[in-house]
Amino acid sequence: PLIAKKIGPWIEKGIEVPAIDRNKKWQFKPIISKGAKVTSGDILGVVQETPSIENKVMVPPEVVGVVETINSEGDFTVTEPIAEIKTHNGIKEVFLMQTWPVRQARPYKTMLHIDTPLLTGQRIIDSFFPVAKGGIIAVTGGFGTGKTVLLQTLAVWIDADIIVYIGCGERGNEMADVLERFSHLKKTESDHPLLSRSVLIANTSNMPILAREASIYSGITIAEYYRDMGYNVAIMADSTSRWA
Repeated sequence: PLIAKKIGPWIEKGIEVPAIDRNKKWQFKPIISKGAKVTSGDILGVVQETPSIENKVMVPPEVVGVVETINSEGDFTVTEPIAEIKTHNGIKEVFLMQTWPVRQARPYKTMLHIDTPLLTGQRIIDSFFPVAKGGIIAVTGGFGTGKTVLLQTLAVWIDADIIVYIGCGERGNEMADVLERFSHLKKTESDHPLLSRSVLIANTSNMPILAREASIYSGITIAEYYRDMGYNVAIMADSTSRWA
């Protein structure tokens, strides 16, 4: 909608619109005070991003220091600093939004052991092809055999807090169908639509191959960002055959 409003129905070369509205104000609630010692990943405050997801404002990677200032509860845009951290290299400002190169993995301290089953909501998969949280599922098959339908079904019922769904080289009508379905479907334990806990990345079959490749890295980066907040994230790419 933002691109259409800016240039019309045809996308021109070099057009870019922000994924997050730079003028929208979000309610920030601090949970830490001035003078606290913090390191990468520590939570400074929270923002209710959607009815289902509470976005945790974290100390950026590779930042260690002492909280010099932190805003009190209020409404701020993503470009306004909400805290300042005094580090060995000077003052580091923290915003509600973080940027990160998609081709660079986010740093981590240690990797967790894979020891918890991932319930997919499909008994045939959980019984005969079980998978663990942190594991990988590959759905193979010919054209029209139900791969996309299965992925959409998993997105609805899988035991995860957030779904990152990458439409990589898929038909535009399939992505439109996902958007329409997720806007109305709800999980049994919540009255909120699935879209409120989902991230959809659309790079359809008429887009350049490099854009499809970038969409995979973008989805992984977004999933890592929410993973660092402590959420269980399920990332789905449909389909790998159109970019690998």
